[in-house]
Amino acid sequence: MYGLGKNRSLLGRYLDRNKIKQDWLAKEAGLSRNVIGRLCDGERSDDKIQVRSKVLVISALRKNGHDVRAADFWE
Repeated sequence: MYGLGKNRSLLGRYLDRNKIKQDWLAKEAGLSRNVIGRLCDGERSDDKIQVRSKVLVISALRKNGHDVRAADFWE
């Protein structure tokens, strides 16, 4: 059940397109589900999310074969 009509950020849309679960990403990145949820939520501002969390997300995706950069999701 991906993309159930919720507002999504660029990261959230990427996860939906590639059928990646937020729980899996939280485990791989070593972050809480709440942090991953905030990064994927399109209505919230990601200004309050620490840069370290974003780096961990990108590292986890790259480690598992995804060719992504931070600029793909955040400015």
